[in-house]
Amino acid sequence: MSKLMSSSHVVKVGIADLKVTKAPNTIRTSGLGSCVGVVIYDERKKVAGLAHVLLPDSKLARQNNFNHYKYADTAIPLLVEQLSSLGARSNLLKAKVAGGAQMFQFSSGSDMMRIGPRNVESVLEKLKQLSIPVLASDTGGNAGRTIEFDLQTSLLKVRTVNKGETFI
Repeated sequence: MSKLMSSSHVVKVGIADLKVTKAPNTIRTSGLGSCVGVVIYDERKKVAGLAHVLLPDSKLARQNNFNHYKYADTAIPLLVEQLSSLGARSNLLKAKVAGGAQMFQFSSGSDMMRIGPRNVESVLEKLKQLSIPVLASDTGGNAGRTIEFDLQTSLLKVRTVNKGETFI
């Protein structure tokens, strides 16, 4: 195997998308405002996946043929399925979560406008249903985030607008 092929690279995940990868790669998504980045990984097998969740519940979809990666309730089970196909063991999966900001303030206080907090609640509920422990999270607030997960160290780098970087 050539040196070029064995080197790591960054797997980029778009909005309403998900991808899986193996070490030594890292996996990244940006544009997390009210969206939530969900990293699920198997530390021993060094495999991880990232879903960029846009909305909390697929019941919000207006058509039958919708993007399953867009919603917390459909993306997370699909992510677990793809991780299993890479050799991850479901009983050893762990999660880290970031995003879910309240990007805009609305005077109505309508629950429908609480998209960021509702996304976080939906993600955490789905992970609980699947018995996947959340080891760390950086959610809420009112600033956007970019996240990058390092499969070698299991650290999630969170870069928050106007706040800098933290590792969780």
